[in-house]
Amino acid sequence: MKFNVDEITSVIEDEIKNYRSEVDVSEVGRVIAVGDGIARIYGLRNAFASELVEFSNGQYGQVLNLEENSVGAAILGDYLEIKEGDEVKRTGRLLSVPVGEAMIGRVVDPLGRPLDGRGEIDTTHTRPLEIIAPGIAGRQPVKEPLQTGVKAIDSMIPIGRGQRELIIGDRKTGKTAIALDTIINQKESDVICVYVAIGQKESTVAGVVESLREQGAMDYTIVVSAASSTPAPLQFIAPYAGCAMAEYFMYEKGGHTLCVYDDLSKQAAAYRQMSLLLRRPPGREAYPGDVFYIHSRLLERSCKLAERRIVVKTGAPENTNDGVDGKEYMGVPGIDEAKEAAEKAGSGHEVRVDPTSGGSLTALPIIETLEGEVSAYIPTNVISITDGQIYLEPNLFFAGVRPAINVGISVSRVGGNAQRKGMKKISGSLRLDLAAFRELEAFAQLGTDLDAATQRQLDRGRVMVELLKQPQFQPYNINDQIISIFAGSQGFLDDVPLDKVAEFEKGMLQHIQDHHPEIVKELDEKGELTDNVTEGLKKSITEFKSRFSVSS
Repeated sequence: MKFNVDEITSVIEDEIKNYRSEVDVSEVGRVIAVGDGIARIYGLRNAFASELVEFSNGQYGQVLNLEENSVGAAILGDYLEIKEGDEVKRTGRLLSVPVGEAMIGRVVDPLGRPLDGRGEIDTTHTRPLEIIAPGIAGRQPVKEPLQTGVKAIDSMIPIGRGQRELIIGDRKTGKTAIALDTIINQKESDVICVYVAIGQKESTVAGVVESLREQGAMDYTIVVSAASSTPAPLQFIAPYAGCAMAEYFMYEKGGHTLCVYDDLSKQAAAYRQMSLLLRRPPGREAYPGDVFYIHSRLLERSCKLAERRIVVKTGAPENTNDGVDGKEYMGVPGIDEAKEAAEKAGSGHEVRVDPTSGGSLTALPIIETLEGEVSAYIPTNVISITDGQIYLEPNLFFAGVRPAINVGISVSRVGGNAQRKGMKKISGSLRLDLAAFRELEAFAQLGTDLDAATQRQLDRGRVMVELLKQPQFQPYNINDQIISIFAGSQGFLDDVPLDKVAEFEKGMLQHIQDHHPEIVKELDEKGELTDNVTEGLKKSITEFKSRFSVSS
């Protein structure tokens, strides 16, 4: 066999010409102790806080403790597969999760891996788990309502887009039910929802997903599940992962999002477990000193962003200011429109895109109390971070008042600014009237004789309580809510038996929809109770009442 020297020479020359010296340098350490989801690693001297590290079996960990001779890392997965002596290498990056349109309708774990058995998620977008929240200049006031579909909330404790409203109460008082009703009520809106389940039973999460699917809500919802069997590190990062998935739609698409964290008291317990295993000094109730910060840095990311601006300057070089007029496109929802504007502008134009988008992220954190103790450590922490709270009282729940909202303790600190004028007008005194009714009711139980005015107030209070009751998975349109509360506050239901109030309300709303649709249309368009709408409602309710009293 003969070799062609020229051919061999040309091959060697090509190889030398195309040779690129690439040396893969990575800092490697060793596991010196592992257990309960925490690994202590020796040799990673240059690791930084929250950095992602990779174990030899492909599992990942997050650096939490930086000590003199070792680092402490939380293992994001099954720690039983990791043993002493295993190699660990730095990745040089922070933890990120997959985000994008493909996530909608899926059930994933806190690392974005699918749990619903529907195959891999096809997305190329990722976002870091934690970012710095927008500053004051990057935000705008909360002025747009986020309707929950729950009469008692939309009337007395309204929530605006970009707000953080805490849902707090003992276990089994309907906290998750309110959050799910709010998600279901976004069906006709443009809000993308993220439901984060932390430390719950897998059967409970499966039930939630099934309920959302039955109501058609999974078409615009992402479910992030860190069940009770999940290691503590994954339960800890779950709300940040859900927040990052929602932020994609807020920042990149200029859209509106809703994030439900169910619940943050279990996340705090998971963080306490990790901190104690990392030998961090325990504080009150054995929580570490920075337990407030884990919730504040999460909830501060909820906001209403300032509008995105695309500025096109005709013929002006980028680094000069020659007074050439520019054209501004306000409220543009995304980067695609920016590219389109740049193409239209041509090469002699400067196109600048402001980094904010006008989207919003509304947060509904849930906190579970023990025996109604709202002054415990974690509840008071989260109350001080949020813009109000909805307190659910066990006594009301067991008395059949559902949703069991205690109007005396519940409050919305900014939602009133975002409330529709029609609802604001009729619900202005409703909260105070119901709180006064509760006090009178307790006084009346003493058996004392009551004057006629007090008796009327008690009767009206009982009717309003009955009117505000609402079954689960039956959210009300905002116009129907206004009409119902208008009828109750104007005294149209005062002489209706309590067991007939729900039937009266249903029939009344149907009657107005069928026979007086112009009233509903005007109320929907103007958003307030004009004289024309008020008179029309009074006539139509009186008309229906005359028929109802005969039929009932």
